[in-house]
Amino acid sequence: MAHTIVNPDGLHDPGPFGYSHTANVPAGTELVFVSGQYGSGPDGMVVSKDFNEQVKQAFSNLATALAAHGLDLTDVVQLRTYVVEPDFDKLGAIGQAVASGGAEKPPTQTVIGVAGLAMPDILFEVEAVATRS
Repeated sequence: MAHTIVNPDGLHDPGPFGYSHTANVPAGTELVFVSGQYGSGPDGMVVSKDFNEQVKQAFSNLATALAAHGLDLTDVVQLRTYVVEPDFDKLGAIGQAVASGGAEKPPTQTVIGVAGLAMPDILFEVEAVATRS
């Protein structure tokens, strides 16, 4: 892993919520940027109108994009997630998806509530920055 995740004393434990507070990326580390992935199949169409299914598919798509660079979810240092009409249940689904990625500590993450995304059926989107030594 080309980065270090730190959750400083004095801040709440963010792990159960699927993120960490800080990450350090050393100089000379290669960065890989992954654009927003949503719950689409290979045809670009949304696979389900169910939020949880969209989250699972979006993270599967993210894993596919990372694999194209020889990386996986443990190499992700930062996520930005976009959620139409966020609530605690949706945040829990995102936390579970992040936890299923296998990292000992989850990456940093910002969850952004939005009124809508690129197409009306899209309820969730995730973008990532990953590192490689």
